[in-house]
Amino acid sequence: MPLHLEPLDLTDKLQDYSSVLIVSCPVCPPASLASDTDSPLIEFFKHGIKTPAYESLIDELRTSLENVGIKTDTFTSYLPCPATCLWTEGQRKRLLKHASDHDAVLVMGCESARQTAEETLQDTDCDVILAMQLVGITNAKLKFEFPLTVRFDGLTRVHANERPESDE
Repeated sequence: MPLHLEPLDLTDKLQDYSSVLIVSCPVCPPASLASDTDSPLIEFFKHGIKTPAYESLIDELRTSLENVGIKTDTFTSYLPCPATCLWTEGQRKRLLKHASDHDAVLVMGCESARQTAEETLQDTDCDVILAMQLVGITNAKLKFEFPLTVRFDGLTRVHANERPESDE
């Protein structure tokens, strides 16, 4: 059951940076955007294991930052554990190395993912900024379609302080 996250508009906050590394968690954010847009979680033959709705959001974010002169790059990690909140020491060292050329790290994930980035970069001058907000949880069955497409079926979103809403 992934956390349900929504992106924040941080355009104004990012204007003071010359370079931003987008740290992309490949678990909860893609599930959230796929459920919000009623689009596939995975279309293997079109996008590999990446979620189209999430990749579009990251591309739009990069484009908007680059249009105002901010250099961008992305970073994610899949193995041995993809969730940014559970990275190993080796994954954290890779982030530290990758972030060394940037003024800020924009964390596309939950508060725990932000904490991972902040702990990793604590001895640097790189600012860590959370780019998504927790709004609840998503619960669903996975539905497999030909050819190698994964969608949500029986989706339920439970938002903070609300009763569950089902899409069944």
